[in-house]
Amino acid sequence: MKYIGALDVGTTTVRFHILDEQASTVASSTEKVQLLFPKPGYVEIDPDELWSAIVKVIKTTIEASDIKAESIACIGISSQRGSFTTWNMKDGKHYHNFITWKDLRADSMVKEWNSSITMRSLRLGSQILYTLSRRKRFLAASVFKFMNTQISLRLLWALQHVPGLQAAVDSGNAVFGGVDCWLLHKLTGRHITDISSASATGLFDPFTLSWSGVVINMLRIPTNIFPEVVDCAGDFGVTPKDVFGVKIPIVCSMADQSASLFGSGCMMPGDLKITMGTGTFVDVNTGTKAHASITGLYPLIAWRIEDELVYLVEGASNDTGILIEWAKKIGIINNPDETSYLASGLDDTDGVYFVPAFSGLQAPINDYAAATGFIGIKQTTEKSHIVRSLLESIVYRILLLYESLCNETAFSYQRIRVDGGVSKNNFVLQLLADLTGLDVERATSTEMSILGVTFLAGLQCGVWKDREETLKLRKTGTVFKPNKENYLRYQSIVAQWRRAVERLSQWY
Repeated sequence: MKYIGALDVGTTTVRFHILDEQASTVASSTEKVQLLFPKPGYVEIDPDELWSAIVKVIKTTIEASDIKAESIACIGISSQRGSFTTWNMKDGKHYHNFITWKDLRADSMVKEWNSSITMRSLRLGSQILYTLSRRKRFLAASVFKFMNTQISLRLLWALQHVPGLQAAVDSGNAVFGGVDCWLLHKLTGRHITDISSASATGLFDPFTLSWSGVVINMLRIPTNIFPEVVDCAGDFGVTPKDVFGVKIPIVCSMADQSASLFGSGCMMPGDLKITMGTGTFVDVNTGTKAHASITGLYPLIAWRIEDELVYLVEGASNDTGILIEWAKKIGIINNPDETSYLASGLDDTDGVYFVPAFSGLQAPINDYAAATGFIGIKQTTEKSHIVRSLLESIVYRILLLYESLCNETAFSYQRIRVDGGVSKNNFVLQLLADLTGLDVERATSTEMSILGVTFLAGLQCGVWKDREETLKLRKTGTVFKPNKENYLRYQSIVAQWRRAVERLSQWY
């Protein structure tokens, strides 16, 4: 029997699973990621604490499995995107905490750059080039805007504000990398990043498959700090023997949403999956073509494995699971599991609407100055109305993204495959089915990032011979069928929610 180790380093948790040849979890453990909020808008992770959590979760799982570490054939890694740190290549010490993808410290820089003459000239020039050439790369550039979730301007902020960093860069000692890059350096000493993670930085051109000279030169970021970009599968090195007691080959590294797409079995163009974790990520496999969006959807690399290159287009809503955590934190609910029951016990929200904008509102609204808030609270409002309005807002945000996909792509969507912690919520999934008119399919496992790197790692080290074998191992749990009556009933409700969004837009 061969076993596979799958490590997922997320925004809120670090998870490690040991899976067998049937892709069944033999043992697993989870450690919570400690998010730090040193100033308003700052969201950080201490690299030393994250490393300790990673080591602990792997050791705990191996000990609990009753399996010798030597029996683990290989390891696959999935990691959050858009969070980064910088460190010294000589001693490995970091210059600052991870600045996460939810961090807003560079928001003023984002606004300044997006309204600058330089960016206006770039967009105008790209529009002219697109008109002449009809190349999608120029269409994407004609509507390009910096976003807080991208690394680009947060990295520029760090270079300008972190003591000693610029000097270390000038002397050739400092490098930068996302969570995947930093972790691979900790494990193997190499300074590399996989192409799916690189494509989510805002510094990588998915059309030329290289670091974007236009953006890097425009921001004047030194090129010597960038990692080498590699495939999502291959020889990444081995784990240190002094850390895990044995050297285990690392054969796969993927961005979490790419791993989720792979684990969900979305191998064909037009396959659609939605991950509902800390944020919501709506991803569509676009095959061998990068999608150029005009509403803020983002073209990314799903995976590159030797000669196979697959793209995806993504729309994101940054506030999903964090809404449930917030409701628990302030005492609206005691347990996330109760939210579906509370919401389903009502016919409606009694006119209460919630706008989920802790991190602003992403595509297709693209308003980072929007405020979070309730509208329509009255004397008859009860806790269950508040909870239902929270859950409904998650689906409404997805609906906006889905509408953008329908308008911008030529695919005929057949079903939605879902994963992530919030996908356990039956109320959310039924409403999603009702409003999109599509079957919503939840697998028996909601941890698709884990399953994705398990499948890819297992294929690399010979546990399975082809993808057909892995597709058979993914088991569908529940399918939520759309209800036409609910679709019609909700049209006026969704319209009112859109009005609520307008009221809270451009608040700050």
